[in-house]
Amino acid sequence: MKLKQLLNNINYELIQGSDETEIKNISWDSRNVGEDSLFICVKGKNVDRHDYALTAVEKGAIALVIQHEVENIPEGIAVIKVEDSQASMAVIASEFYNHPSRKFNLVGITGTNGKTSTSYFISEILESLGKNVGVIGTIENKIGNQSLNVEKKNPTTPDSLDLQSSFNEMVKNGVTDVVMEVTSIGLDHHRVDECDFNIGVFTNLTQDHLDEHGTMENYRDAKIKLFKMCKKGIINVDDPYAQDFIKAATCEVLTYGIDKEADYKAEDIVYSLEGVKFTLNYHGEKKAIDLKIPGKFSVYNALAAIGSCHSLGLSLEDIAKGISFIHTVRGRFETVPNSKGYMVVVDYAHTPDGLENILSSVRALTDKKVISVFGCGGDRDRTKRPVMGEIAGKLSDYCIITSDNPRTEDPESILKDVEEGIKKTNCSYEMEVDRKHGIYSALSKAQPGDIIVIAGKGHETYQIFKDKTIHFDDVEVAKEFLQKQ
Repeated sequence: MKLKQLLNNINYELIQGSDETEIKNISWDSRNVGEDSLFICVKGKNVDRHDYALTAVEKGAIALVIQHEVENIPEGIAVIKVEDSQASMAVIASEFYNHPSRKFNLVGITGTNGKTSTSYFISEILESLGKNVGVIGTIENKIGNQSLNVEKKNPTTPDSLDLQSSFNEMVKNGVTDVVMEVTSIGLDHHRVDECDFNIGVFTNLTQDHLDEHGTMENYRDAKIKLFKMCKKGIINVDDPYAQDFIKAATCEVLTYGIDKEADYKAEDIVYSLEGVKFTLNYHGEKKAIDLKIPGKFSVYNALAAIGSCHSLGLSLEDIAKGISFIHTVRGRFETVPNSKGYMVVVDYAHTPDGLENILSSVRALTDKKVISVFGCGGDRDRTKRPVMGEIAGKLSDYCIITSDNPRTEDPESILKDVEEGIKKTNCSYEMEVDRKHGIYSALSKAQPGDIIVIAGKGHETYQIFKDKTIHFDDVEVAKEFLQKQ
């Protein structure tokens, strides 16, 4: 493809060379550059890829996209100057792969919590009706049961090159619908620019990523961008920020909720250890919903999925049937089977709201003890640590503060930050820096009827320290303990 064609809809200045150059590959990572490549120099917060421009040329790049000057570029190399190379990369990637997101239904889900579960619910409903579904999210990127070859430690929303490449693979595989998690960082960093969203979903907004965005207002505004990119918005009307999203949206908006009037409303909710049952009320049309995943937050996730699938043209009858087949989402209210008479729940809850949701849900399911095991990630928003400690203390009978992913921070100092919040409550607690020992301690204290919540890591199978990353799986550790008993 000619460089000139890739630059359609981009304002650019040709600094040297020719924009008639034929491009065979695009990269923003100099390690992946091959012959006849276009190398895009993105200036990030931690890395400026302009510093690798000459390395890319040595490896075969014949064209560069830059946003500030790079010295000593050899003659004959095409150099294109743009205002924002990261934004331009999304346009170039979509053009290179021939706008793949226009060739299927695309559902984007944004919000602090509930993205993965809602995504899973939607994909399961669609697949139950014979659709060929692609998923892009926190746990994995996949087409049906086939995982795409993408590293899933980071990030939830891939960079625009990886994303458009994945979309292209999905088109080749005959995908009809794609469901993807859309993070605030992904929106801010132009990763989903040029994505043709049929549906945008807003789950909720609570404290997270303030290390990235600075304020809740900036965090909110990043997520609002999705509703200026989609054809139809499905918004949780019970969320305190809902009206901000509704007012800012440039698309048609439908709402869902439990407490306020909504297009998709849950009524007559019955919670149990086995799941939730409720009546869906859609403009007077009522449908019984039976979901085998417990918790109030599961009702919200189900409503978001119902609104999305209904907006894609599915009948409420078919949607209700699809929901009835859904079971556990990996690392989301995932129960660990045992014969001890107590319930062990592994959940990804790693924000104040997420922790409050999971603990409130299990608190309503037992009159025995709730024991929580949790920590907070290092090199992330420190202000949420005492908040999470206080929430856990208020909703648990016993807490074990332990390590999450300490990263470059001292694990014990993170535990002390969390302890500041738990001290404000009357909850008994212990601090155990070793997560495995913390989980073992919680399980050893449990009695029949108790519920143990192991929160923070969910589906993750690793733990990140300053000098190493180790294999670690909360479910595996819990099973190990239970098998020894």
